[in-house]
Amino acid sequence: MRIVTQKEMKELELEAQKKFHFPEKLIIENVALRAAKAITDKLGEDIHAGELIFLIGKGNNGGTGLAIARHLSSMGHECNAFLLFDKNDSSQEVKEQLKISESYGVRTAYIDDVNELEAYFQQNSSPKIIIDAIFGTGVRLPLSQFIYDVIHFINQEKAFPVSLDIPTGVEGDTGFIQGNAIQADMTLAVSLPKLGYYQAEGAKLVGEIKIISSGLPKPIMDKGGDKFLIDENIKNELPQPRNKFGDKKLFGHTLVIGGSHGLTGALVMASTAALKVGAGLVTAATWEPQYQEFISRLIPEVMTGYIPLDQTKWGRLLKDLDKYDAIVIGPGMGRSNRARMLVLEILNNFSGPVVLDADAINVLSINADAEVFKLRNAPTLMTPHFGEFSRFAGIPFEDVNKEPFHYLREVIERINCSVILKGPCTYLGFTNGKTYFNYAPNDGMATGGVGDVLAGILGGLIGQEANLKKRVSLYNIYENLNRTILMGVIAHTKAGQAAAEKNGVRPMTATSLIEAFPEAFKTLDELLKSEA
Repeated sequence: MRIVTQKEMKELELEAQKKFHFPEKLIIENVALRAAKAITDKLGEDIHAGELIFLIGKGNNGGTGLAIARHLSSMGHECNAFLLFDKNDSSQEVKEQLKISESYGVRTAYIDDVNELEAYFQQNSSPKIIIDAIFGTGVRLPLSQFIYDVIHFINQEKAFPVSLDIPTGVEGDTGFIQGNAIQADMTLAVSLPKLGYYQAEGAKLVGEIKIISSGLPKPIMDKGGDKFLIDENIKNELPQPRNKFGDKKLFGHTLVIGGSHGLTGALVMASTAALKVGAGLVTAATWEPQYQEFISRLIPEVMTGYIPLDQTKWGRLLKDLDKYDAIVIGPGMGRSNRARMLVLEILNNFSGPVVLDADAINVLSINADAEVFKLRNAPTLMTPHFGEFSRFAGIPFEDVNKEPFHYLREVIERINCSVILKGPCTYLGFTNGKTYFNYAPNDGMATGGVGDVLAGILGGLIGQEANLKKRVSLYNIYENLNRTILMGVIAHTKAGQAAAEKNGVRPMTATSLIEAFPEAFKTLDELLKSEA
């Protein structure tokens, strides 16, 4: 599903009006009817125990909020709408919807002081369901003190806030807030999800996201875009099922390099993950002094090797690189100058896809090494978390945290390298200009080794992908790589969800994800077999 900016959404609506004669009033009516159903579906019987409170702004968001109130009133629910702006200062849509909703039994009142809202809540002790229809994605910050007071009051109440299109106080494109914003339990996304849901504070404030169709014509909705949400519709962009008649050579040989003093576990997890996603063969190599410790912890199916500390003895390792179909380098490798030299040697000498993870990213920098990436004639994938990305790119962490999408695209343009920027919302930036958003917060995955498992998954899947080995155009190679990366990230997410369900989020470890691979791939297989 496409993710849009404010400008892109306005362009889609304008095109619908011009080419399909689709008026704004019809958008409001479609959204209102479907939003009312979404609210009742979500709350179930609880909606009868609570009181529906609508906070109405002066623009079209407020007009849509009044229309939702009208539909819910028609369903037999008691609805109270508080207008936070004078009717004379409101849009024509608000004025018209106000008349209609009042005739349907929606009780309305104008307030300009938060004390009036507080007094109402004190007089009525029933549970409150708040529908935030104050501002949409076009909000301009800072807000007035009165609106900030309302936001603060709502956030302190034991209520269930539902925001229309975006929580009030959150900027639609950036996810920025100034001071405060509604903490929504659910956000009703009109037509398409907005970029601000997945950046900065927005990702923490939107709650559950429910897409509400506005009825825009399908030809408009399906075309264009460079930002996409990973959801059930992504199945058409994933690789084809494995060849049932394949052998271990067909399913590839992945080399995983890493491990250092006290950190060999990272290499164990990455290489085990690579094998257990279906790679035909996996070899894991660590520094010579850590070799004995490493093999004592490793499963027997993974082949092993070691890297001499003496760089003059690396010749054979580099000579044999092309027997591998993919290389993962970095998990637990350490940040020594020797580690840096090894990463550069791999990038300069291996003609296949490389996954750079953890310390392989930490020992590089965009200013010193951009040329190495650009000179490679094979795909490179980086998997940094925000701190690693910040160090590599030389961008302050606070700036990356505020505008991850912007800086991700900027770095990819400079080094022609795919990047998975990991976090509660993970961003998959590809060299074809597309970015995919994997919004699946799971605090059970906030534990050491989870990133190593992801690197192993990616290396194992990339190594076994037959379409990456064929003599085809570089464009087709990258297209197949992108499909495989999507598969890897989804498998990692599904494994995390299965592990959380089985173990609970607190006891989860990175190994729990590997143990959950059977459930994760079963879910993926069911997704691929399902009808569109």
